[in-house]
Amino acid sequence: MALPFNIPIEFALFAFTLIGVAVFHRRTLEVTLTGLTLILAYKFLYTDFELLPHLAHEWHLLLNLFGLLIGFAMLARHFEDSGVPELLPRWLPDDWKGGFMLLVLTWLLSTFLDNIAAAVIGGVVAKNVFNGRVTVGYLAAIVAAANAGGAGSVIGDTTTTMMWIAGVPALHVADAFIAAVVALLFSGVIASRAQHRVQPIRKNPPRGAHVHPEEIGVFGVLVLARLAIVVLIVSGLITTNVLLDFPAIGAWLAILVGGLFHPIPWGEARRAIKGSLFLVALVLSASLMPVTALPDPSWQTTFGLGWVSAVFDNIPLTALALQQGGYDWGLLAFAVGYGGSMIWFGSSAGVAISNIFPEAKNTLRWIKEGWHVPVAYVLGFFVMLWLLGWKPDPLIGM
Repeated sequence: MALPFNIPIEFALFAFTLIGVAVFHRRTLEVTLTGLTLILAYKFLYTDFELLPHLAHEWHLLLNLFGLLIGFAMLARHFEDSGVPELLPRWLPDDWKGGFMLLVLTWLLSTFLDNIAAAVIGGVVAKNVFNGRVTVGYLAAIVAAANAGGAGSVIGDTTTTMMWIAGVPALHVADAFIAAVVALLFSGVIASRAQHRVQPIRKNPPRGAHVHPEEIGVFGVLVLARLAIVVLIVSGLITTNVLLDFPAIGAWLAILVGGLFHPIPWGEARRAIKGSLFLVALVLSASLMPVTALPDPSWQTTFGLGWVSAVFDNIPLTALALQQGGYDWGLLAFAVGYGGSMIWFGSSAGVAISNIFPEAKNTLRWIKEGWHVPVAYVLGFFVMLWLLGWKPDPLIGM
């Protein structure tokens, strides 16, 4: 069955799901589960779809996403309570450039750290240095900075790691840094100035901000227990991402080990469950779409994939591109990595931020206040295309 113009029914159901998420942003999980149920019902009734083989193929991604989002909610609590975010105003400039420097730091973190973790850390710091008054436009800039930093690094984003595993040289992926820097500069300056007008950065840490004596680590080493757990989580996810392509394992092992030194903040996990299930349901819905091939590789196709990734999971898009071959991998890495920043549910980093700042789930506000993100995407893409040209690689197969 298909709609006019041979549009598959599944695409229509998925589109209605996305519209529902945008309109009923306080009921995103309910809307997404309803859409997933309708898509599954259609596929069971009118196609030869088999659920178990599909889940056997997708479980790794879904479990990894769920584990990371819950784990990073705990990381955010440990980092916020460590006292470090309270001290950062000492080193950040007092005007709009302080907000911009925070975005640069988020960008840098994402080059060697998972972009979800980088966005979470950036969001926690912003919450502290802006006294809890963070604009949705600045939140969009944090997500964009995290996704931009990860776009040029083979360990900074799941899609770039996929390219690396498939045989794309890391230096080819690193070309994306050209577009990423352009996007960071444009989006970062615009968002930081707007944030400064609403809530300037705190000029000094609050009186009494210091290393808490009760947080001193074991064996006489003066280390904040919570900060040590943050470092442990970061190290664990980097290690298991490189060795096992499963960063959630390392993050959770670190969380459990850290629980020996400080109570695990299970309350944060409970608060993050709805947002995490939402992303898992949305990604699963996207994986059910009957997409078997992409248009012929070209810079126009790549540019379009960036817009598609704002509402469609970029992992299957990247997988299809790798199977097809013939793409400029640096340009593609930027397109599918940064493109998801245009809407809050377009990337896992955006969903993680929305777990900390529920107001970010207002899609209309995200688009209105975060207008600088899609403009930055266009600027970054075409500056890179102008400087390097279209350099297709014939790589085929993963």
